[in-house]
Amino acid sequence: MEHFQNDDLEYVVDDYYDVDDFEHDNPFAEPEPQRDTADLDSFDSDVEDDLESSKPKTDTSAMEARNGKDIQGIPWERLNFTRDKYRETRLRQYKNYENLSGSREEMEKECLQVEKGKAFYDFQFNTRLVKSTIVHFQLRNLLWATSKHDVYLMQNYSVMHWSSLLHKGKEVLNVAKPIVPSLKRPGLLSQQLSRVQISTMAVKENLMVAGGFQGELICKYLYQPGVAFCTKLTTDDNAITNAVDVYRNPSGAMRVMAANNDAQIRIFDAETFASLNCFSFDWSVNNTSVSPDGKLLAVLGDSVECLIADAQSGKVTSCLKGHLDYSFASAWHPDGHILATGNQDTTCRLWDIRNLSKSLAVLKGRMGAIRAVKFTSDGRFLGMAEPADFVHVFDAESGYVNCQEIDLFGEIAGISFSPDTEALFVGVADRTYGSLLEFNRRRYTHYLDSIL
Repeated sequence: MEHFQNDDLEYVVDDYYDVDDFEHDNPFAEPEPQRDTADLDSFDSDVEDDLESSKPKTDTSAMEARNGKDIQGIPWERLNFTRDKYRETRLRQYKNYENLSGSREEMEKECLQVEKGKAFYDFQFNTRLVKSTIVHFQLRNLLWATSKHDVYLMQNYSVMHWSSLLHKGKEVLNVAKPIVPSLKRPGLLSQQLSRVQISTMAVKENLMVAGGFQGELICKYLYQPGVAFCTKLTTDDNAITNAVDVYRNPSGAMRVMAANNDAQIRIFDAETFASLNCFSFDWSVNNTSVSPDGKLLAVLGDSVECLIADAQSGKVTSCLKGHLDYSFASAWHPDGHILATGNQDTTCRLWDIRNLSKSLAVLKGRMGAIRAVKFTSDGRFLGMAEPADFVHVFDAESGYVNCQEIDLFGEIAGISFSPDTEALFVGVADRTYGSLLEFNRRRYTHYLDSIL
């Protein structure tokens, strides 16, 4: 992964923005409106009515969007260009970041022809009360939903919790202050940290794990005060923690995995935080993911090849060939047979673990690298995020041919489906329009018709 010194945590995307904006840095900039609790028009339901009367003017509800308001609250009517014109310019001027250049002609021929325009998830709400921020322009796993009402995201030096039910945000952890680990055992490699720039995170099974720009690892139980364990994984100059994961091994024991730019993967016990193993590779490891049965480990990094290794020993068992640049995202289908890998060549490749001689399908982004991929827990949908502007949702049941394209403006800090598959959250990092967007799964039920 690209190494650079980050001295401006809050707006790193301004320096590593993959698009030449026309006119100026932020054509949308305007003074931030204040809260407005004035009486509003009546709406379809009491819930929406209560919501509308209490939410900040900067937020957008589903009702407002249906009535014509931009889902991000961008006032196109007051700008010198239309939304369509700005989209056209972005698509024309966007420059995708590449580590390896070369012809993409043959790759284009491999890409699946998809049918866009589907609607699997409907816009529900957008809030600017919490705003995602990004530390490294290539790392976009900074948003996790633990339920359809609970989302965790990075905002500057704070891990924030957003309740989509209450429409309130609160700080869960402040990493600018000194962090003192509460767990103390002989031989435990914990140490005090401070001013950590969180580069990646994961929240699963009541455990929040975060990786830092200087090689830090932080583990916190959500419903316990303080931080259970934190340490600096390496003293290497190029030590950034690129990916973290929480998973269960074949026997059911919970593990924490961290992948770093020093080409190593480290594994810890999720209860004692004892160091259990360390696997070394030939290149910086940008992303890892463990199969649902805990047996296989996908290893992606500064190579055109992706590896499959034994999750217990780290021994490489297969090499996946097809991508043309470095990879930064991966996800396993819940059945354990399909692996999705996201790459800077602007594609996501799907691999059938039972036949790895070639990829099962190649899914193409609209304009940039694929920096985040997530399956729903039922395996029905695959979410795929570009660095900016586009999130794609593919229907696995259609063979990934049917696709919903979510079109927005801004750098994407992360995407996350809720565990029950009912919600999709998208974090947008932008000085003015940074926000958290919520989409709800569309259900084709007609039970109300029978009542009429």
